[in-house]
This record gives sequence, C-alpha cells and structure tokens, in this order.
Amino acid sequence: MPDPINWAEALPYFAAALLGGYLLGSIPFGLILTRLAGLGDIRSIGSGNIGATNALRTGNRWVAIGTLIGDAAKGAVAVLIAARFGPDTAVLAGIGAFLGHLFPVWLKFKGGKGISTFIGILLALFWPVGLLFCATWLVVAGLSRYSSLAALVAAVATPVYFAWLDRWQFAEISLLLVLLIFIAHRDNIRRLIKGEESRIGQKS
Repeated sequence: MPDPINWAEALPYFAAALLGGYLLGSIPFGLILTRLAGLGDIRSIGSGNIGATNALRTGNRWVAIGTLIGDAAKGAVAVLIAARFGPDTAVLAGIGAFLGHLFPVWLKFKGGKGISTFIGILLALFWPVGLLFCATWLVVAGLSRYSSLAALVAAVATPVYFAWLDRWQFAEISLLLVLLIFIAHRDNIRRLIKGEESRIGQKS
C-alpha cells in the first residue's frame, strides 16, 4: 500500500484481509480430525479445547500432529495470501485468522487458545521470530512440562524478538495477540498458580 495510506482504496483490501483471515482461522481442525479418526467430539475430551494439546489427550498422536499443522497452516496461509497486497493486509489477515481460531462462528464463538495459529502467523510474517518462539516453547516445556506455561513465556518473548530484529510494526501488533493469548489462557494461569495445571502427557 502507498504511504500515506489512501483509505478509500485500501479499505476494501483491509476488510477482505480481516474477513478472509477470520474465515480461514475459524476452521476447527481439532474437531474435524478427531471426528474423522472416530474419536468423537474433542470438546467432550480432556479440557474440552479444540487445539493440539487437548487433541493429544485423545491418545492419538497423529490427530494431535494434524491439528497442530492444520491450525498453524491456516494462520500462515491467511498471512501469505494477504501479503501479496502489502504488509498491512498481511498483519490484518493474521489478526483475522487468530480471532477466527479463538472465536469461530461455526462453534458459537467458542474456539481454541491460539498458540498453533500464532506460530503459523509468526512464521509467515517473519520466520526467524517464529522459530525463536518454537525454541522458547521447547525449552520452557522441557524444563517445566507445562504446555500452557511454555506458551505464555514464548508469547511474552515474541514482541521482544520482533523489536530485537528491528521489525517494529510486527512487534506492536504482536502485543495485541499476546494479550488475547493471556485472556484465552486465564483458566490455565489460575491452575498454574494453584499448582493444579496438567503436565504434558498427563490425562485430564
């Protein structure tokens, strides 16, 4: 997009990026894959979440891996398609995909917690930060065995990574997504404080 932005020309692109990203993000891969695998409704399993961590509680690691890949891919695809029209549309598509995962219209706006989709968005926006997020998650998860804690720590580090690598636009917008991640993980935060959070591989 030209600088300064011509809002009359840009607005349709921005709206399409946000809406298109939302529709892609709202595809519930966890629900679809558990049903295809004959495992029932993932919302009645474990924590009831539709994401990869809860999909692992089905006992089928391939469903969990498929959920992780699908949720990450929808965020990445939304960003990559919109990036053809400029970085602003890419960012808006990423926001849309993230909101779609958290609040999917098909599931009465009750979705996942957004970490896999966040990873896909990061990799598509600026892949070094996506890899740094994953590395941070792996280190914290390996030390603590808490998926939620690893996600929260890696999320907090993300704006710092963007700033460190001089991607200030992405640093600013990632603050919004990190805030949404903390809101989505509010129950996990309470359980972590009480020492009641399930560890990785532990059935709820």
